[in-house]
Amino acid sequence: MDFDTYQRLIDQNKNHLDDGVAARFYDRAVKTGELDCNGIPKFNIVCYCEIRIKDNTTEIFDQPATPDKIKRFPVEYARYQLSKKQVKDGNPLENFAFLSLSEIESCKYHGIFTLEALAELSDERVHSLNLSKERQIARNFLEQNRLVKQSEIVAEITQKYEQQIAELNLKIEQLKNYQSTSSRRKKK
Repeated sequence: MDFDTYQRLIDQNKNHLDDGVAARFYDRAVKTGELDCNGIPKFNIVCYCEIRIKDNTTEIFDQPATPDKIKRFPVEYARYQLSKKQVKDGNPLENFAFLSLSEIESCKYHGIFTLEALAELSDERVHSLNLSKERQIARNFLEQNRLVKQSEIVAEITQKYEQQIAELNLKIEQLKNYQSTSSRRKKK
């Protein structure tokens, strides 16, 4: 699922949202009941759905996601899928101190889960979400990161060439010594 598809799904379901009910899909490691060869329990990653009801802090429904829950909460499930896709290929927003917790949650609500997704937002989206400063910081960070990686590559290549030059200089010295020794033998 891409960002535009997610936005269309939000727009289509604005009137169908459950008032007073919030759902969140997430992954949980669940024991399989099996053990590996070292006797350590094996786990599977299972998609769970946590449902909370407004003004009721004592009841939280937290169960494996079912097709019914996915159908009932399509926007939340789409957000979960988009999050998994972005985080697999990018850097989660939580890893960066320039966004407050409320800004991170706002971004997530709008389908932005990674620094890369924030940096790639269109001007229109940035202005509608009021994230101009944050997008610029994200872009600057990614550019600095790219430059650091390039300089590391250049340093690595330079080190290899310097090592090759040192090896060639050693061979030249060995050849000079051999030639010098060889010419002394001929004179005798």
